[in-house]
Amino acid sequence: MLGLVTGASSGIGLQYATALARDYHCDLLLVSNQQKELDEVAADLANTYGIKTVAHFADLSLTDAAENLHSWVEENGYVVDILINNAGVFFFNPYCETSMRRIELMLQLHVMTVAKLTRLFAEDMMQRELTEEEANTRICRHKRMRGYILNMSSMSAWMAMPGIQTYNASKAFIYNFSKSLWYEFKPKNVGITVMAPGAVDTSLFGLAPNLRKLAVNLTVSIPPEKLVKRALKKMFRNKKADTPGFINWLSTPLLVHTPDWLLFFAQKKLAKFMH
Repeated sequence: MLGLVTGASSGIGLQYATALARDYHCDLLLVSNQQKELDEVAADLANTYGIKTVAHFADLSLTDAAENLHSWVEENGYVVDILINNAGVFFFNPYCETSMRRIELMLQLHVMTVAKLTRLFAEDMMQRELTEEEANTRICRHKRMRGYILNMSSMSAWMAMPGIQTYNASKAFIYNFSKSLWYEFKPKNVGITVMAPGAVDTSLFGLAPNLRKLAVNLTVSIPPEKLVKRALKKMFRNKKADTPGFINWLSTPLLVHTPDWLLFFAQKKLAKFMH
């Protein structure tokens, strides 16, 4: 099988690439806007796990990024079995102090590129006819699945949190978009799963190292390798959506009803820890 992972040069994307290579022996198309790091990751995974890897540099925040990536895949004769839409950005900033370029970048990357890549590769998967041998080597217990798509949302999709207004709105789109498509794709034997984790222990959120360690120890934050292991299992079982952690799952409905005073308090506290 061949997996395409966006944002694969670091963080959660690197964990997805590593897990697919190590645990499922998938060949990989690795996409990122960090050329040097991407080349190193591709070479390391190929040497370590004996798989085929291809590194492809792309800025997925550009308006035609999805079309260009899909065309490149077709032109090179690759058949993508797994699409993991992982590439993302995060910043904590008052909206009117945020540049137009940063707003456009986040919305393009989280909304338009995810929507387009899902559309383009899902159509390819739906049109695919599997041989008996291919069907019997599918990882999922539903052996006739034609392909798998995994989109990354966040618990912030339910939060009206100042400072991350564009981020949480884009993650809400991904969550509802993916869950809706599950009903459309399931009869076509194409799986789509959306993950909505709480805090993940990466550098994306700009927390100081000591605070990141404390968050993990308190189980407020989850190590990326644990998140990825769970996410891939859910994906290959064609689960619609998942929020890791019982406390996170339990607290999700409460986020919608967070009192205003608490949000103002959180806004002041979080601003001190962001770079």
